[in-house]
Formats: sequence, C-alpha cells, structure tokens
Amino acid sequence: MNSDLDSETRSRELRDAVLDLRSQLGSRFVGQDSLVDNVIAAILARGHVLLEGGPGLGKTLLVKLVAKLLGLQVQRIQFTPDLMPSDILGGQILETTPDGPTTRFEPGPIFTQVLLADEINRANPRTQSAMLEAMAEGQVTLGGQTQVLEQPFFVLATNNPIEMEGTYPLPEAQADRFLLKIIVNAPDRGTLIRILDVTPNDALETAEPILNSTTLLAFQEHVRHMPTSTRIKELVADIILATQPDSEAVDGRKWIKLGASPRAAQGLLAASKARAAMSGRLHVTEDDVRSMASVALSHRLVLDYGARIGGVSPSDVVADILKRV
Repeated sequence: MNSDLDSETRSRELRDAVLDLRSQLGSRFVGQDSLVDNVIAAILARGHVLLEGGPGLGKTLLVKLVAKLLGLQVQRIQFTPDLMPSDILGGQILETTPDGPTTRFEPGPIFTQVLLADEINRANPRTQSAMLEAMAEGQVTLGGQTQVLEQPFFVLATNNPIEMEGTYPLPEAQADRFLLKIIVNAPDRGTLIRILDVTPNDALETAEPILNSTTLLAFQEHVRHMPTSTRIKELVADIILATQPDSEAVDGRKWIKLGASPRAAQGLLAASKARAAMSGRLHVTEDDVRSMASVALSHRLVLDYGARIGGVSPSDVVADILKRV
C-alpha cells in the first residue's frame, strides 16, 4: 500500500513539474509544443535526442533552455569537419613535475550532464562515433581506463538536413543511440510574429532552474518502473516486427532495407512510459505507443534506393505500419 501511495505521490509531482516545464519552455520557445513535449519525454526516459532542421530554427536555444531549467551542467561542442575524437572525449596530458614527466587525464566536454552536440553531422563519421560508448553506457574508455560520466547524462544533438552542403550521414549505430529524432519545422505566419517578441539572450537570462539532478533522477526511476501490460508489450513487439524487411504486415516492406532493432523496441516502450507519466498516469495506453512510434523509430529504419527515388520517407513507412498493426 505504501508503495502505491509513493507512486501516486511521485506521479503527481512529476505531472506538476512537467506542467511547469511546459509553461517555462513554451513562453521562451514559441509555437513548438509538440517538440517540447517530446524532448521532455526523452529526458524522463533517459534517452538522447536528435533535433533535425535548418539553421535559425531555435534548436540550440531549446537545448540551452532545457539544461538551465533542469538545473544541469551543460557543455557545447560545435561539430566541424576537422573535429577529432579527442576534442570530445579528452585525453592524456604530459606534465613535467619535480619527480619527472607524468601524465594526467584531461576530460573533454563530454564530461557534463547535458551535451549540446551542435550540427553533429558536420563532423566525419569516425568523430561522430566517438560518442557511442558514452551514449550507450554512460562511460568513456581511453587508454584502457574507464571514466564514468555523472548522471543524469543526455546528448541533445542538432542535425542539419543531409541535403545541406558539408554534411555527413549519421552511421546507423550512431543514429540508433538516439531515443528520439524530432523534426524542427519552420514556423507558420502567426508563430513567426510571436517569435519576433522573443529575444534569445533574454529568454536564457530570465530562465531559472525548476528542477535539480536529484529530483530528475527520481522521476526517471518512477518512469522506468512503471508497470506495463502484456497487451502493450505485444503492440510494441508487433510494430517492431512489422518494420523488418521480410514482414508481411505492411505494403511498405518493399522499401525497408534495415528494420528496427530490439533496442528500438525498448526505446519505444520507454518513451511511451514517459508520455504516460507526463499525463499523470500510472499505466501506458495504446495511444502512448502510437503517438511515440514515429519519433522513436523513423531514424532507425534504413530504406532502399527505390524509396528515395519514390519520395518515400521512414516516417511514411511507420505511418503505414500503424494503420495496419
């Protein structure tokens, strides 16, 4: 009984915190309520986020606002073609001491709580892949020594559309480490007029932390331990299986070269739990799963050449799957 009461109390606290976050972000990052909700869901699910959109749409501002409102340390890396893995991870530094030369580890910017990986696809794939271990395991191994990252730890990366000059595609393994990929669209006329009243520097300076690491970790534990019915697990499994190239569930299967992995299934369920928790619920619904499926799965699907020629996108394939599963 006490456990049930604790869960209900934590659920109310989480819901109230989310309402506050939505309000604070919504007043500073105008007209992107769905985007804000998805970023919050990913953080509650302990996942990393890839934000894709052209320059000037506010992606970097959003990441900085999230870090400040959550009361977390933030570091920024501007990804460029000449960026090296050591520029991200750090390395051994040679020092001269009275006892002779010695080395010490100099941590790179990845040793933070929120890492803003700005324009991640402007670096070459080798440099992009330097973050794989940190994103998957929360640690960095260099020179045979393992350095554990402080928790909570998130990578919030911005990504330019691949059609833009000077960009590299994210390797499949790197893309799979992101819980969600969210497309940042250009604002409509009404939203653009409202944006003209917002100054980015003022938005950041006036933002005050409303959470801290301890509270956020407790919310994450609440989401992680949320019970899930067999029916919901079966739905997640059916959606994932329908993305496989040999699936007979959807017409779009002919476009799929590589389907979603078991990691994708775990990610979809985690994101669905977070969405449920944000609404103050203690259970996951089918609507939670279907609402998160596109942002959780589209970037993990690899389509063939015929799909690209035909203008079929991964999100189109996921939408077709959801109609049939």
